Amino acid sequence: QVQLVESGGGSVQAGGSLRLSCLASGTIDRINSWAWYRQDPTKQREQVAHITVRDATTYGDSVKGRFTVFRNDAKNTVYLQMNDLKPEDTGVYYCKLVIPGAAYWGQGTPVTVSS
Repeated sequence: QVQLVESGGGSVQAGGSLRLSCLASGTIDRINSWAWYRQDPTKQREQVAHITVRDATTYGDSVKGRFTVFRNDAKNTVYLQMNDLKPEDTGVYYCKLVIPGAAYWGQGTPVTVSS
């Protein structure tokens, strides 16, 4: 069984930065990709960043140029560096791990950005 645990969320003022981490534990033979999603109570969960095993990255339009996703497969960890945070970045951030035949989600870490 694979489990994901996110950390690094918190409260920050607009313009500030946070770095989220997501650690995967369990038997993981191969990783296809990681992704970060966020959700607030008024919106659907949206993907904000995605990274493949070949380090190809994609970002949501609202975070391009401000967020960076990177990974350390030796540590089974993915990160999301968030800079120049805005109030609209507020939400619960979830990581997703895709391996052959399965996908796993973390429990989420909350981020609050105040103006």
